[in-house]
Amino acid sequence: MFQGVLQKMYTEWADPIRYYLPMEGDFVLMNSLIGRNIGLDFVGYCCMNCGQNKPIFRQGYCKECFFEVPQTADWVMHPELSKAHLNIEERDLGYEQQVQLQPHYVYLANSSDVKVGVTRKSQAPTRWIDQGAHEALIVAEVPNRYLAGVAEVALKAHLADKTNWRKMLTNQITAVDLLRVKLEVRDFIPEEVQPYVTEDFKPLCIHFPVERYPTQVRSLQLLQTPSYKGRLMGIKGQYLLFEDNTVFNVRGNEGLVIQLTISH
Repeated sequence: MFQGVLQKMYTEWADPIRYYLPMEGDFVLMNSLIGRNIGLDFVGYCCMNCGQNKPIFRQGYCKECFFEVPQTADWVMHPELSKAHLNIEERDLGYEQQVQLQPHYVYLANSSDVKVGVTRKSQAPTRWIDQGAHEALIVAEVPNRYLAGVAEVALKAHLADKTNWRKMLTNQITAVDLLRVKLEVRDFIPEEVQPYVTEDFKPLCIHFPVERYPTQVRSLQLLQTPSYKGRLMGIKGQYLLFEDNTVFNVRGNEGLVIQLTISH
């Protein structure tokens, strides 16, 4: 049995991707649990910032911390709002400069249908793995988050920017030629970003450790169902996929303290 605060699973590039769940100073290789029964039991809360046993509001933080920490500021979800390149602070200028003023990718990914997104260069391919994308293609590499956001906003007028998580988890993937899409939308990229458009022509292909996909999805929320047991059939994105069509979003439950039990 393991106990710990839920955090997103770490990933390792392999074929298929390897997943590790951090649990109180240890790591559980989740791939090795596929085909086995595992139990998830809710124990309590632990805010990922203050560490207190306070109800989690969003993204692993209690309500007070959520509205204070720089990791949840508006520019995180809306890169075009980044201001560190102007030396303007939103919550913590040092953190914002560290994150915003580094190379970023504008990319296309296919996890259900083609979508446009932004990620730090240092976060590739982790970002695409976490989204459950089976293909990704870089559109541009820019020097800061603001420029990436400007490009994303322009491309969102022509492409989706959200993943259909139900289609992703049931593996209903629309076949898309990402290179063709890149060439089709290239002219919509703002002039200040055009010099940073890359000449990548081959998408990165990602394979996930899934023995069987659910035919429909039933989302497990530990605050509503504090004890669950099922046979793990695969992992995709940050989701655990179970034999009874239950899916559990590890990242969506960050900050909950759980017990993890394993049986045959």
